[in-house]
Amino acid sequence: MKKYLLFFVCISLSSWAQNAPFPTEKVNTILNRIVLPNIPSFTIKVTALGAKGDSISNSKPAFDKAMALCKKKNGGTILVPKGVYTLQGPLHFVSNVRLHLEDGAKIRFGSNPKNYPLVLTSWEGTTLYNYSPLIYGIGLENIAITGNGIIDGEAKNTWIKWKPLEKKDQLLSREMNHQNVPIKERVFGEGHYLRPQLIQFIDSKNILIENVQIEDSPFWCIHLLKSKSITIRDLKYKAFNNNNDGIDPEYSSDVLIENISFDNADDNIAIKSGRDHEGRANSANPSQNIVIRNCNFKGLHGVVLGSEMSAGIQNIFVENCKTIGYLKRGIYLKTNADRGGYIKDVFVNNLQLDEVEDALHITSNYHGEGSGYASSISNINFSNILCNKATQTGIVIQGYPDLKIKDIFFNNIHIQWAKNGISSQNAENVVLNEVTIGEKASIPTSVK
Repeated sequence: MKKYLLFFVCISLSSWAQNAPFPTEKVNTILNRIVLPNIPSFTIKVTALGAKGDSISNSKPAFDKAMALCKKKNGGTILVPKGVYTLQGPLHFVSNVRLHLEDGAKIRFGSNPKNYPLVLTSWEGTTLYNYSPLIYGIGLENIAITGNGIIDGEAKNTWIKWKPLEKKDQLLSREMNHQNVPIKERVFGEGHYLRPQLIQFIDSKNILIENVQIEDSPFWCIHLLKSKSITIRDLKYKAFNNNNDGIDPEYSSDVLIENISFDNADDNIAIKSGRDHEGRANSANPSQNIVIRNCNFKGLHGVVLGSEMSAGIQNIFVENCKTIGYLKRGIYLKTNADRGGYIKDVFVNNLQLDEVEDALHITSNYHGEGSGYASSISNINFSNILCNKATQTGIVIQGYPDLKIKDIFFNNIHIQWAKNGISSQNAENVVLNEVTIGEKASIPTSVK
């Protein structure tokens, strides 16, 4: 491989002035709006209702009784003692409830699709009816999942076998989206092969997910849809199945994601906002005001914006994160000409990457798909980023000739080795200050 050396110093001070320091005040404003769930003091142990932590008995009836009892008491904490609890079916939340897993507690889910009723959900950005996510809630407030236990989707020998069978249903869901088929007619389930999420909350607020370990999800791990005032912190991941995204906020706002140790087989964090026709019709609900900080990335990509982003993504703040293993891409903004919408006002500061394929990648031409609905990408800010090695390209920018990516700012970026330095197409006002790819240039040698 050849070593490429690029050293740029911004020469347009007026343009560079637009790239303000990391907007801490904006971040603090978002954090001040986030409300932690207010859970009543009532507490019930699932073992008091017949749950057995023997890994064999079906504890779903006991968990359902605990949830119903909390509803009757206007909320409370469901306490899961040490043990392995098998649930042959989903756990459906009600408002004002905390599910707390004590040290040594594990909840594992059975994988018989007949035990998972159809619910209103979303699959890759399209609203439809499908098998219930394993933990699910809709229209709720004040809900929490906490403790040092494990939530195990038990999918590696069951649900994941649907992956080779899903393409027909994936395409059908997208066709329904494009043709604006009424949602009540978008019915999947038996005879179809769309895998459910592990945890999904819809149209809910004041959500806390803290400390638990996430393992072996059938599909996306945590999907927050049309929700707000969300805190996700101190989680650990061991999720290696196909499409095991770690955290997917979609049409969601006022979100804090912090202190997460990712180890999953797909995107660590993927910010989304609906797909194509349906997403554009929900443009009043962009994903916005999302703070990501102090996370350790390991998996496919670190932070992704898109590709389902048709309602728009804005006000995204990523700070003080690093990798603990290989990533394909560190920060990845992706859309195409099927999506429409926009990605804007993104700030990434103090990021440490080890080995990646591409360090920073922005594309309007994901998979080369689509026509007629190009997306706008603007005001993307990268500062104080160190990458040890990019096996492909350090920085990639790919816009469209008739809708260029614009106002992209790089400040204090150091990529120590890259096969290729920078690839930039159809972009305007790309400003670089203190950017080094390869070895930093020194004083010019003299002619002898």
